[in-house]
Amino acid sequence: MQWALLLSRALMAAIFIQGGYAKAMAPAATMAAFAKYGLPVPGAAYAVALLVEIGVGIAFLVGWKARWSALILAIWCVATAFVEHYHPENRGQMIHFMKNLCMAGGFLQALAYGAGRFSFDRR
Repeated sequence: MQWALLLSRALMAAIFIQGGYAKAMAPAATMAAFAKYGLPVPGAAYAVALLVEIGVGIAFLVGWKARWSALILAIWCVATAFVEHYHPENRGQMIHFMKNLCMAGGFLQALAYGAGRFSFDRR
């Protein structure tokens, strides 16, 4: 069962680390997208996105401060679901919306039960 907790952290963290890396490689395009979503300060949103997706994503992956990381990522999933994906007229976006809510549920499970034996929290 402990290996399942490690695998679940790796699978859940992968989307954030990869997404953060993609944002880091295309700052202008990312900030333009943030402006399109109506975020008031795209540069600050970009910095927060990198911190959360890469920094908190890696922390969750290795199980360091995993409960806090899980809480932050759960909030991030819900926030990005509503900011970016809530378009009831667009089936594809609503699938992404529901995916984000599902991931938030997984992070809340990690918040409740912790990272497991194979984590920095258990060292």
